[in-house]
Amino acid sequence: MSKSKRLLDLMMTVNRKRKFTVRELADEFHVSSRTILRDLQELGELGVPLYSEVGPHGGYQVLSERILPPIAFTEEEAVAIFFASHALRHYKYLPFKEESLSALHKFYNYMSGDVRDRIDEMKHRIDFLTPARQAEFPYLPQLLKAATGQKVLLIDYQSKGRRQQRWIQPVGIYASNGLWYCPAYCFLRGGIRTFRCDRIQSAGYDADQAGPAPLDLRHIHLDNTEHYGSPPQEQAEQSLIRLYVELGNEGVQACEGEVWSPQLLHIRADGTGWLEGEIPGSDLGFFARFVIGLCSEATVQEPPELVAEVKRTLTEMLEKYK
Repeated sequence: MSKSKRLLDLMMTVNRKRKFTVRELADEFHVSSRTILRDLQELGELGVPLYSEVGPHGGYQVLSERILPPIAFTEEEAVAIFFASHALRHYKYLPFKEESLSALHKFYNYMSGDVRDRIDEMKHRIDFLTPARQAEFPYLPQLLKAATGQKVLLIDYQSKGRRQQRWIQPVGIYASNGLWYCPAYCFLRGGIRTFRCDRIQSAGYDADQAGPAPLDLRHIHLDNTEHYGSPPQEQAEQSLIRLYVELGNEGVQACEGEVWSPQLLHIRADGTGWLEGEIPGSDLGFFARFVIGLCSEATVQEPPELVAEVKRTLTEMLEKYK
């Protein structure tokens, strides 16, 4: 085995083992301990984060920041990966902001000059815009870590002018229209709820173990959370109301950008459509403001309570301009 191939295989082996001794590696690669020591030194110089411990139970271990082995990309793959990461630059908050910037910097600098020139030219020809928001999202890493680790968090949540503590078990996080959201099991409500991450004032683990035990939510993810919403009893308590709103072409396009629309939006072949489904009575104010924003592109047919709410809101607006 050539030295270069042995170093590559050794890099993948230490990443997999995490903790090992020189003798173990020497036996596995059929070389002397001295050769393995030299190879480990070279890996350290290449950036593999190795840590050594002396003593009868000592050895080597890879620190938590693993290094991936070299991967060969075609030119088109390299450009695609660069712009996939480059698209995130408009987000001020990411669960891995510094890491993504570091990876993008490394990726760019190790490309050949002609590929860098091509990327430099494309930077001004393609973009992935997202609305600029003043909101802050400082707890994205904690929410994502809790989601992947099946952990319960205690959050301080502010919504509709009220602030309260809630035990939640996050399912994941996603960005939409410049905002971050976190679907999570809410132990207070007994079901999956979606929390706006900028309204989370604090988030932490239960140090005193006074909170609820984690649930097995491995079968729930961002693609199926709509199937695990409010329990039937709570739905009944919310007094659901049937909604029906006719939409023009532009109204349909506006609704397609809303996170709640998949459950209500129906589209015809000519591009028009309608909103239909059951909504909580407490959401009438939200839908009134939404259809007012669509102007003539939306016509409320049901419920009459929503028609009344639209009229009331418009009357309040007109009073300001008398």
